[in-house]
Amino acid sequence: MVDLESEVPPLPPRYRFRDLLLGDQGWQNDDRVQVEFYMNENTFKERLKLFFIKNQRSSLRIRLFNFSLKLLSCLLYIIRVLLEKPSQGNEWSHIFWVNRSLPLWGLQVSVALISLFETILLGYLSYKGNIWEQILRIPFILEIINAVPFIISFLLVFQIFWPTLRNLFVPVFLNCWLAKHALENMINDLHRAIQRTQSAMFNQVLILISTLLCLIFTCICGIQHLERIGKKLNLFDSLYFCIVTFSTVGFGDVTPETWSSKLFVVAMICVALVVLPIQFEQLAYLWMERQKSGGNYSRHRAQTEKHVVLCVSSLKIDLLMDFLNEFYAHPRLQDYYVVILCPTEMDVQVRRVLQIPMWSQRVIYLQGSALKDQDLLRAKMDNAEACFILSSRCEVDRTSSDHQTILRAWAVKDFAPNCPLYVQILKPENKFHIKFADHVVCEEEFKYAMLALNCICPATSTLITLLVHTSRGQEGQQSPEQWQKMYGRCSGNEVYHIVLEESTFFAEYEGKSFTYASFHAHKKFGVCLIGIRREDNKNILLNPGPRYIMNASDICFYINITKEENSAFKNQDQQRKSNVSRSFYHGPSRLPVHSIIASMGTVAIDLQDTSCRVASGPTLALPSEGSKELRRPSIAPVLEVADSSSIQTCDLLSDQSEDETTPDEETSNLEYAKGYPPYSPYIGSSPTFCHLLQEKVPFCCLRLDKSCQHNYYEDAKAYGFKNKLIIVAAETAGNGLYNFIVPLRAYYRPKKELNPIVLLLDNPPDMHFLDAICWFPMVYYMVGSIDNLDDLLRCGVTFAANMVVVDKESTMSAEEDYMADAKTIVNVQTLFRLFSSLSIITELTHPANMRFMQFRAKDCYSLALSKLEKKERERGSNLAFMFRLPFAAGRVFSISMLDTLLYQSFVKDYMISITRLLLGLDTIPGSGFLCSMKITEEDLWIRTYARLYQKLCSSTGDVPIGIYRTESQKLTTSESQISISVEEWEDTKDAKEPGHHRSIHRNSTSSDQSDHPLLRRKSMQWARRLSRKGPKHSGKTAEKITQQRLNLYRRSERQELAELVKNRMKHLGLSTVGYDEMNDHQSTLSYILINPSPDTRLELNDVVYLIRPDPLSYLPNSEPSRKNSICNAAVQDSREETQL
Repeated sequence: MVDLESEVPPLPPRYRFRDLLLGDQGWQNDDRVQVEFYMNENTFKERLKLFFIKNQRSSLRIRLFNFSLKLLSCLLYIIRVLLEKPSQGNEWSHIFWVNRSLPLWGLQVSVALISLFETILLGYLSYKGNIWEQILRIPFILEIINAVPFIISFLLVFQIFWPTLRNLFVPVFLNCWLAKHALENMINDLHRAIQRTQSAMFNQVLILISTLLCLIFTCICGIQHLERIGKKLNLFDSLYFCIVTFSTVGFGDVTPETWSSKLFVVAMICVALVVLPIQFEQLAYLWMERQKSGGNYSRHRAQTEKHVVLCVSSLKIDLLMDFLNEFYAHPRLQDYYVVILCPTEMDVQVRRVLQIPMWSQRVIYLQGSALKDQDLLRAKMDNAEACFILSSRCEVDRTSSDHQTILRAWAVKDFAPNCPLYVQILKPENKFHIKFADHVVCEEEFKYAMLALNCICPATSTLITLLVHTSRGQEGQQSPEQWQKMYGRCSGNEVYHIVLEESTFFAEYEGKSFTYASFHAHKKFGVCLIGIRREDNKNILLNPGPRYIMNASDICFYINITKEENSAFKNQDQQRKSNVSRSFYHGPSRLPVHSIIASMGTVAIDLQDTSCRVASGPTLALPSEGSKELRRPSIAPVLEVADSSSIQTCDLLSDQSEDETTPDEETSNLEYAKGYPPYSPYIGSSPTFCHLLQEKVPFCCLRLDKSCQHNYYEDAKAYGFKNKLIIVAAETAGNGLYNFIVPLRAYYRPKKELNPIVLLLDNPPDMHFLDAICWFPMVYYMVGSIDNLDDLLRCGVTFAANMVVVDKESTMSAEEDYMADAKTIVNVQTLFRLFSSLSIITELTHPANMRFMQFRAKDCYSLALSKLEKKERERGSNLAFMFRLPFAAGRVFSISMLDTLLYQSFVKDYMISITRLLLGLDTIPGSGFLCSMKITEEDLWIRTYARLYQKLCSSTGDVPIGIYRTESQKLTTSESQISISVEEWEDTKDAKEPGHHRSIHRNSTSSDQSDHPLLRRKSMQWARRLSRKGPKHSGKTAEKITQQRLNLYRRSERQELAELVKNRMKHLGLSTVGYDEMNDHQSTLSYILINPSPDTRLELNDVVYLIRPDPLSYLPNSEPSRKNSICNAAVQDSREETQL
């Protein structure tokens, strides 16, 4: 132990406690050595180099002083020429000797001394071992020529007393070239000093101008001096001669006389022919490169003008036009500029569009990357009002596209922290990387949520698309079709906001319930109040219900043709005689009686009559019961403040549908519970209260077509589902597909209305996705493709309510952009022909391809719609595709149509939140949800949309926002005439006379009967045999038989397809019961009326879109069923009732 202590060395003096108290006294005796670094920079030469060359600001001052010195020398030369008296005679001595005054000579000598000293000093500091490299430089040679003669004259004048030597001619005008060289160096140092990169175009233009000026100035001074022995030209005459000569005009009135001046002119022209083309070539090259890269957005413009930046990886013409049309549709954005930052070269179509004067003055294209600070500086990102970052959805690897978008967002946030970010992302699992962005739209979230709601609320995708597009409701107004006028007019409705106390629409409803304000505002002004937001709360509440009391500071969200600020209100006296014709209903699809005049963004709204209207007898379907003496059914008024006695709380674990279930259904209801899903497939999903299973289903039971130890079912029919299926055909089970299931299993959906969901996937799902869906009831998957008929039959397509076809990611990129949807379109067309009664909802990549959905080659009505679309596009409509029947009916949509949601959020920052609430992506306590109800014969006594509005607000607190209407496709006489004669066709064929063919007029309403080659030979022979059984008929009987034969031809192809399907079902061991091959919806058309007029008449099978209050909050009455409350409303005799 002692040995160990003796081996421990004592602490050095500087670590003793005494030294800590008294200070370190022994550091002088320490053996450490202090080392000084960069000693080479402490030499005199390095210090001079640091001051004259390395230091940017001091070097800039030296360059500026040098430039000023050269200009001063040129100015002194001009002064000497102007002060010199014209010499007499033509002696050559006048070339070498001039008259220079003593003060002027002194100034020139001083300038020469300073210039030569500075040149020698800079040469010494930049010396790198080769002395000849410094001496043979052109600037050094010019400096010697201009400065040394003055110094020699100075030395000789004062030492040898030769005063005439100061009159020696020195070509001082050559200092202009040294001034040009100093200017170039000064500009470079200036850019380094202020840390800004000026464009190469500016530098090249500056060099070209300075070169041209130096050539002209040298030529002027040279000719003037050489003509001292000739015409004695002054500076102005020399300037005139040079301009005329260099411009190739050559008047000939002023010409050089001496051979020396002529030789000098020839030399200067040769120099100009060599130097100027080189400068112009470099300038042209830089101009072409500038055209490719787009140049810069100047700092001055960024400070005086407003601009937004659009960052994309590749710019397509459709994306550009959608952005520009939607962005500039708002009046207050007309003065904004759009700066496009794209890493690729400008496309030919994009270049052609940006050359249009309307866009060339507003749009600036910059080729560059958002990851480079230089390019962000070119776009003046730090001064931008907003930055839109869009993902490339046409990439094969969508995850990689999201990664690029994330890096762009990070780069912009790092460079300009205060610039608002509007980001589009594709995959929902990548959302949490850009939570800092002001507004984010996830494509797959919105896509699958809309597809899900399309299955329970028809045409939800069309409803949302029309709401997020800016339109003035002028589409289709020139069409002769009544439905197109109504549909186009109502498509102009959008969501707006206003503070309650500042509103004419809603100010009078302060202190009243939300439903009261919504109903009376719609009744009086035709606006639909859908939501509210407290001043001290960021959350928007859609239809908070009758218990919500309106405050003066509330922000109201409403649907209308235009915002209130652009509306003018006119009170019209009731002129019954002139308005009698308008007070009656002239048909089921009459136009609204609103006198709404759209002009320059301002709408004049006539206040509607709030008094009782007289029923227009024959056109209204009133209840048949009762005599004429009884009063017609009336509706209870909407209370200003909800009656607390009629409001009951909603049990969290109960379901309104449970009271209507049968004893057999009670056992199945016990298996479900309400709660939040225990597992989410990605970070950032909004928790939603859903119907869940008590225990999660084993993964083997999720496979629809495979039996396991828990069940023995191998197809959808064996499960015996009570409700029809919803089938989703997708390529992979991405995390976005989770958002398809959640809205369909939300807690506010009645249990008995839950549809089984079958996922038809090309690739097997991973375990993470199965973990997420195994808690939801009646959710299954199957590996297969819509290309295979057997897979379709096994997954239950024959008794499915809806078939959702999702665009496949692997087909989104194609050599020809619009061919990306080819496979999807053909597959859907096959489904449409095989299963005509199936409701197919399709997603496409390009909206322009929706014209091929349910394509009929010779359908006159489809051709008329195509012409209408072209006319609307020529009128500048942003919704030219809206009249296509598949889109109007909600059977097709493209996610690119929702790009306008992100653009519109720049003006309406609440649109993304409202859309997410409508689609069920977000759930906020107290906020309502989107649902629908169907008008049956029992509901037609309500008659008008206003009475329905009142009934819903007074009974259930629902707020209707639109109507989905289905009508039969009416044909004109020319279109419905049928004149196909089978006997004539047979006789022509048997006679084999090719020169005598009878004309065959086909029906234009069906592709089956319009395509003659599709008629099968067996069907024709069968029809001929039937025609020979009876005698020849004439007149109406013959026409009737001809029509029956035509129906027979038309049916033959369908029967052949039906036989194909049934044979495959029998081969697979499936029952053919329930397969309806003859049900066809081709003769109907559907469309949406957003916020229709209060006096719009309801029709049978109308589907009304509703925003229903949150079931977890208080409801206005305790009736168990909304339908019963409408159909069985009691007729009360009350003076307060409002009869419509």
